[in-house]
Amino acid sequence: MLPDPVNLLETCRPVRHILARVGDKWSVLIVMALRDGPRRFNEIKRVIGTISQRMLTLTLKGMERDGLVKRTVFATKPPRVDYELTALGHSLCEPIEQLGRWAIANEAEIATAQMIFDQKTDEAA
Repeated sequence: MLPDPVNLLETCRPVRHILARVGDKWSVLIVMALRDGPRRFNEIKRVIGTISQRMLTLTLKGMERDGLVKRTVFATKPPRVDYELTALGHSLCEPIEQLGRWAIANEAEIATAQMIFDQKTDEAA
């Protein structure tokens, strides 16, 4: 028996912000950038490539707040800051990799569906 849609929505409401964080494109890319170990801010930015400094800062802070990323400041001149995944952050790697494999396996089918949809939309206009 399927759950009542209203109850399902109420059940999901408390975790909605968590799902938004782990489903955010920048968070996904940061998790994958950090999966092999700690990196400095500019290393993460270089690996991701298209993220702005502000967005990277905001996303890292959010991920740190959520317990996914650990920020370590080293007392050097200038100070060195490393970011690394926590155990909780590492637990996201496998689901993200599975989702990536699904996307790759279904890319052609999705592209075909988009093309058909776009053709129908163009014909209707």
